[in-house]
Amino acid sequence: MLYKIKEKFWSWGNDFDITDRSGQPCFHVDGKAFSWGDKLSFQDLQGNELAFISQKMMSLMPRYRIMVNGEVFAEVLKEFSWFKQKFTLDVPGPNDYSITGSFWQHEFEFERFGRTVARVSKNHWGWTDSYGVDIIENEDDVSILCSCIVIDQVLHDDNRN
Repeated sequence: MLYKIKEKFWSWGNDFDITDRSGQPCFHVDGKAFSWGDKLSFQDLQGNELAFISQKMMSLMPRYRIMVNGEVFAEVLKEFSWFKQKFTLDVPGPNDYSITGSFWQHEFEFERFGRTVARVSKNHWGWTDSYGVDIIENEDDVSILCSCIVIDQVLHDDNRN
C-alpha cells in the first residue's frame, strides 16, 4: 500500500494526516505541543490510539519507543554509521527491520529477513515535509509508518529535544 505523509508547516504540536494514494485520510498523528521530548499519538480516523511514539531522552543515540495499549511494543534506534543513515525497528522476536537511508537522507528502505518490505521517498518541495511510503502486503503498516515519523523527527525536525 502506498501512503503519503505530509506534515503541516503551521500546525500546533506537529499534527498531520497520513493519506492513501488518492489523498483519502487513513490515519491521524497528534503531536504533543508542550512535552519533554517528542511525543506523538498515532490514531485511526475515529481518534482511537493505535500506537504512541515517545522519545527516550537519556540515550547516546536517538531512541524512540512505540507503545501499544500502554506497553512497549517496539523501539526505533539510530545506529552509528559513517556514510549512510541506519536505524533498527526492534520488534518482539527475531523479526526486526533494518532501515537504511541514502547519504542525503531522501530515500530509505526497510528490510526484513534480507528482502525489502517498504520504501520511503522524501519530497523536499514546498513548505512541508512530504514523503511517500510504499509497504508490501502482510507487513505491519502501523509500525513502519511510526518508524518513518521517528526518522523524520530525528533527521529533519529543527526542534530536536
